[in-house]
Amino acid sequence: MSITRIKSGGPFEAKIGYCRAVVAGGFVHVAGTVGQGDDVVTQCASALAVIEAALKDAGTTIAHVVRVTYMLPDAADFEACWPILTETFGANPPAATMIVCGLIDPKYKIEIEVTAVLPD
Repeated sequence: MSITRIKSGGPFEAKIGYCRAVVAGGFVHVAGTVGQGDDVVTQCASALAVIEAALKDAGTTIAHVVRVTYMLPDAADFEACWPILTETFGANPPAATMIVCGLIDPKYKIEIEVTAVLPD
């Protein structure tokens, strides 16, 4: 099986030892992604844009996402993200999990991780 690693060039990839996405076995696994901005909705949109770019680099799209995990330090913030998540995934919603946990830096309000399939 071939494995392709997709790097974003972000500073933490080398520091921590990971890459933005890995393509293997017909799947694209995108690492947990935080976004930029001052509030959870802006960070959510920013993280999704980074994820969409990684999926494009891997040869797939957001419509092919089959699994998503949302990680938030504050569960109360999640509902504010629902409209953008519904808009993003639309008629192709993935299986989803939301976890309440600490993130690497207190400024981050959401981290998103996805798994997608490669199109036929």
